Amino acid sequence: MNTAAHNSNQQLTILRITIVAALGGLLFGYDTGVIAGSQLYFTEYFNFTPGEQGWAVSSALYGCLVGALVGGYLTKHISRKYTLILAASLFTVSAWGSGIADSLSQLVIYRIIGGLGVGMASLAAPMYIAEISPPKDRGRMVSYYQLAVVIGFFTVFLATYLIGGGDTQGVTPEMVERIHEHNVTQGWRIMFWSELLPAMAFLLLLFTVPHSPRWLMLKGRTEEAKSVLACITSSEQEAASELSDIAQSLSGNPSPKMAVLFAKGIGFALFLGVMLSIFQQITGINAILYYGAEIFSNALGYGPEDALKQQLWLGAVNLIFTFVAIYKVDSWGRKPLFIGGSIGMFVGLSILGATIYTQQMGIISLLAILLFIGSFAMSMGPVVWVMLSEMFPNNVRSVAMSIAVAAQWLFNALVANSFPLVNESTLNQHSFNGALPYFIFASFCVVAMIFVWKLVPETKGKTLEEMEELWRGDS
Repeated sequence: MNTAAHNSNQQLTILRITIVAALGGLLFGYDTGVIAGSQLYFTEYFNFTPGEQGWAVSSALYGCLVGALVGGYLTKHISRKYTLILAASLFTVSAWGSGIADSLSQLVIYRIIGGLGVGMASLAAPMYIAEISPPKDRGRMVSYYQLAVVIGFFTVFLATYLIGGGDTQGVTPEMVERIHEHNVTQGWRIMFWSELLPAMAFLLLLFTVPHSPRWLMLKGRTEEAKSVLACITSSEQEAASELSDIAQSLSGNPSPKMAVLFAKGIGFALFLGVMLSIFQQITGINAILYYGAEIFSNALGYGPEDALKQQLWLGAVNLIFTFVAIYKVDSWGRKPLFIGGSIGMFVGLSILGATIYTQQMGIISLLAILLFIGSFAMSMGPVVWVMLSEMFPNNVRSVAMSIAVAAQWLFNALVANSFPLVNESTLNQHSFNGALPYFIFASFCVVAMIFVWKLVPETKGKTLEEMEELWRGDS
């Protein structure tokens, strides 16, 4: 086979493997996004209080937290691939069970099961993609994972919109009432069941991809690692060089795993990873995505079915601006995207909060939300996942990334659980006219921007093995 043909096959192989693994991101987006539309109706069906609503929405996120922590052990001991297969199985069980739930406790149990799958996949998928991607393309390849996440959100927003009755403009009030009644009694169940198809497709496709060469080397399966590297590198020399680098990285520090993790240089990397995860959540993205339909319905004055339609704008903008990150993260770098996006998020949230505070809600409010979503999609969304997947050394990557991702899910859950309580609080309603949550999120955008500007190094173009030297150089 000539060099051009080999390179073409190599690129197609990496792309195929990446797409399959990135489906974990699609299920991540779908499973966490399905709650946004369905909660409008199951909250009414079960007559939940704000606290119960927050628990129903956030319960899966606590499963995500546990899944991320357990995933660190699983990705090391049973492999990145088998961890993803387990996650796909949990997605399937959760989708079926959430749709048959007939009480808060049943719904929460099945949502937690799905959360376990999301947590495992959110750790294993970007790690797996980073470990099979060439350094020069790694940012773009891992960004495909975030692209899959936002495709999952857009797909589920479209699904819930169609299941919820589609466009009700021009429909008689009596018909709108019948559609709403159907959604309250059955529609939300169908929304959950719609996840079964992508979950089962993900499960089956995972059996067609290889193990990560770095995991194979970690387990001493050198010949298998060599075989995988031959398929995903451009030449025998590159494969041999990468195999040598991986072996040297794994054998270069014989210290106990936890001692290595909290060594001075690597400990700083872990601190940065945890803080990046926290900032990704406390700036409000998932509060907007999970409660978007309710925000449109209550704060901006849309009816429930129309609110589902407005959510499509969130999903579409999220999807479009993720492509900016995919095509620029390896050329512009991680820091410029993060900082620029943080500024856009701050402006969008500030305008949204101002329109709610002054009770001048309308098209400006909608545009402000879309500015926030678009800015996140080209910055914090993909950049955090890229950096988490590449910033930790081979021999501690599983456990370090599991800690950072667990922090992400913990704060995701805390934000989702507290948003209804803060939103309905007397302070918010009487002193801020409903705008307080958005002003809080905006202030965190400023803190995140300064943190990354001052403390986080640029990582574009470095091999995973060179990243270890970067941190040790800081120690």
